Amino acid sequence: MRFLPVNLSHLLVELSSLKETLALYESVKQADIAAIQDIVPAAKTLLIHYTPWLITAEELVFQLRQLEVKAVSARHTQSLTIPVHYQGEDLNEVAELLGITASEVIRRHTEQTYQVAFTGFAPGFAYLIADETQLYVPRRKTPRTRIPAGSVGLAGEFSGVYPQQSPGGWQLIGTTEIKMWDLSREQPAFLLPGNEVHFVDAKKTSMTVSLPEKKSAVTSSLSLNDKGLYVISAGLQTLFQDEGRIGAASMGVSASGALDKPALHAANRLVGNPTTFVALEITQGGLILKARQDCVIALTGADCALTLKHESGENESLSGYQPIDVRCGDEIILGMPKAGVRSYLAVRGGFELPTVLGSHAFDTLAQIGPNALQEGDVLHLNHESTLNGIIAEEQPTSILPKQGDIVTLDVVLGPRTDWFTTEAIKTLTSQLWQVTPQSNRIGLRLLGETPLARAQQQELSSEGTCIGAIQVPINGQPVLFLNDHPLTGGYPVIGAVAEYHLPLAGQIPVNAKIRFNPITEFQEY
Repeated sequence: MRFLPVNLSHLLVELSSLKETLALYESVKQADIAAIQDIVPAAKTLLIHYTPWLITAEELVFQLRQLEVKAVSARHTQSLTIPVHYQGEDLNEVAELLGITASEVIRRHTEQTYQVAFTGFAPGFAYLIADETQLYVPRRKTPRTRIPAGSVGLAGEFSGVYPQQSPGGWQLIGTTEIKMWDLSREQPAFLLPGNEVHFVDAKKTSMTVSLPEKKSAVTSSLSLNDKGLYVISAGLQTLFQDEGRIGAASMGVSASGALDKPALHAANRLVGNPTTFVALEITQGGLILKARQDCVIALTGADCALTLKHESGENESLSGYQPIDVRCGDEIILGMPKAGVRSYLAVRGGFELPTVLGSHAFDTLAQIGPNALQEGDVLHLNHESTLNGIIAEEQPTSILPKQGDIVTLDVVLGPRTDWFTTEAIKTLTSQLWQVTPQSNRIGLRLLGETPLARAQQQELSSEGTCIGAIQVPINGQPVLFLNDHPLTGGYPVIGAVAEYHLPLAGQIPVNAKIRFNPITEFQEY
């Protein structure tokens, strides 16, 4: 095993095979190490998220080395069956690629025993692999822009089932009626890492598979009501965000949550809410709300002009980081930010919303959580919470960047720094990187004069990634992952932004520049 640095709270364990990876994954879960928050398994790695004030990386590595992995590798696993209608668009092409008949493809696919290696790409998407791969085929040269949910595909050594309609480049050999992802179930993901999977030909079996559903399905829609906050304009993007979803990685779901958590916490404190309450995350201002009831609000984060338009027609200009008394009939108007990107608006008592996997956050990649605000929505307010006293004012924790500013972010080198040339590592830390307009909550897409060159050109098996990871695709222009990033990625990560600078990263506007400051040398534990 190799133990590689990721950031100040994540560690990557590299192993020699999928079998060993799954054995260690199960062993770590059974060990129940209190400091471990989450584990993201992949083909030959485990990404471990730990609490650094409870355990150091060195102490965690020592404990992991003591685990008895071989004894777990022969464990009993849950066996699941998936009936497939083998009428996929690429079935005949797969047969030609392998030099066999379509019926032989079906026979091999149904006779193999698969295991869930890891999840990623989308919630509920599981990468399935067999001990002896007999159906190794390349991905399509041109990916499809839309693949229906339930499509069964092959790519490389993996088989998988698309949980939702999405683009993709896998070779499609059939479809299944089983839902791989369903929020109405107690366990939304049908497949989890370590599960054993058997495919059967639906033509030759009458079996049906069903899972118990909750009594009431989760819905993220906002119903209209006379009281609350009426949305006149939602701005560019206004989302519900809270602390996010810790612990859902095994289902292929990232943490998401507020990009600037200190600003979220401050907004809640100002109105007397617990700091973890859901608030509105407003990107680039432009939000206009009309109060249909009296309430107390606070605005933090990006420096936006805030106007309270009273029913009398009088406009009152207000500043952020203070509690604001809003009367029924008032309009709350946010201008464009002078600095920063994202503002946070909290309401005393919070919002009345359904939770999805234990959180109110909206994940823009997975499309999980209460919907983004739209014109005409009415936001219901919660009056049943136990609240604290209102705080008179707070101060921002940092000076937020503006367009054209140079922002320095501390980085931890790893886990794949050794995949890059010495010159590339120097370029990463000496060159300025411009934030491009293609940036969003998934990540900041960066542009530098000199791309980062790799020393190792082989393909990297998909492995877990964390918030703040600096992933480098083939073009050498890095992507800095933010909260809605995919859980796994197939491009090497040269370093990761230190956690204490992540709120700042979430406030960097387009056309600002980033300078990466390494705070560690790359070395294995």
